[in-house]
Amino acid sequence: MTPPLYRGRIAPSPTGFLHLGHARTFWIAQERARQTGGKLLLRVEDIDTARCKPAFAEALYEDLRWFGLSWDEGPDCGGPFAPYIQSERMGFYRDLLERLRAGGFIYPCRCSRRDVLSALGAPHAGEEEPHYPGFCRPKPGDPIAPLGLQNVHWRFRVPHGERMTYTDGALGDQTAVAGVDFGDFVVWRRDGLPAYQLAVVADDAAMGITEVVRGADLLLSTFRQFLLYRALGFAPPAFYHAPLLVDPATGVRLAKRHGALSLRALRARGAEPEALRQEWT
Repeated sequence: MTPPLYRGRIAPSPTGFLHLGHARTFWIAQERARQTGGKLLLRVEDIDTARCKPAFAEALYEDLRWFGLSWDEGPDCGGPFAPYIQSERMGFYRDLLERLRAGGFIYPCRCSRRDVLSALGAPHAGEEEPHYPGFCRPKPGDPIAPLGLQNVHWRFRVPHGERMTYTDGALGDQTAVAGVDFGDFVVWRRDGLPAYQLAVVADDAAMGITEVVRGADLLLSTFRQFLLYRALGFAPPAFYHAPLLVDPATGVRLAKRHGALSLRALRARGAEPEALRQEWT
C-alpha cells in the first residue's frame, strides 16, 4: 500500500515578531517535507485576539521568506483547504465543539485560571495549563449541558488513569497518564474563542497533515490532542518535537519577548540566513 503524501505545516502566531527559535523549527518542518517530496503549508494561528496584531501578521510573511522558507499552500497562495487563517475558520470550530458536547466529552466550567491556581496553591501561572481540580466536572449520569451558556469555559473530560504512549520522531518513546500528568483542559474559552488544543487538532485533521513539527515545549499537549482526535473520530498525525533554542546569554529558551533575537532585529544588524542556519547544523 502506498503511504500518503507527506503533508507538513508551519503555523506561526502573530503575537510578536518571529525569532530564531521559530525559524529553526520551521526550517526543520520545511526540510522534512522537501526530503520526502511532500507538501508544506502555512497556517496563521491568530485566534488570540488580545495579543495578535496586524503589524506582526504583516511582518511574518516577509520574515519567513527572508529566512529562506517557502510553502505550497497558505493564505497568500491559496490551496484546497482555504482559508488558512484561523480567525476565518470559526464556524468550523463551533461545529466540532457541538460534536464534542453531543458526545458528552466536554462540560461547562466557571472556574477562572486564577481560581484554579489558588486552589492548587500555585500563585504564579506558568505556560503549561494548570492541573484542573475538577470543581465543575459533572457526575456520571448528569445531563449534558447546552451550548450558549454565558461566562463559561468548556473543558474536555480526560479519562483519569488512562496510560497513553506514542513514539516521537525526534524524542523517541513518550508516555503520559491522563488525569495525573495533565487534567481536564479548556477547549473553548469564555470569551467565545476556541482554545489552542481544539483549533490545532481541527485544522491539522482538516488539512490532512501527516506530521506535526513543533517545539519540545508542546510535548505534553500532544497527549491532550490525541484525546481530541479520538473523540472527534480523526486519525492523528505523527509528531516531531524539535529541541528548543536558548538565549546564549541567559540559557533561557527563546521567546518573542527576546526582541534582540527576532528575525527582524537580526536582519537589521546585517545577519545572513545561511550563517544563522550554520550555527545549529
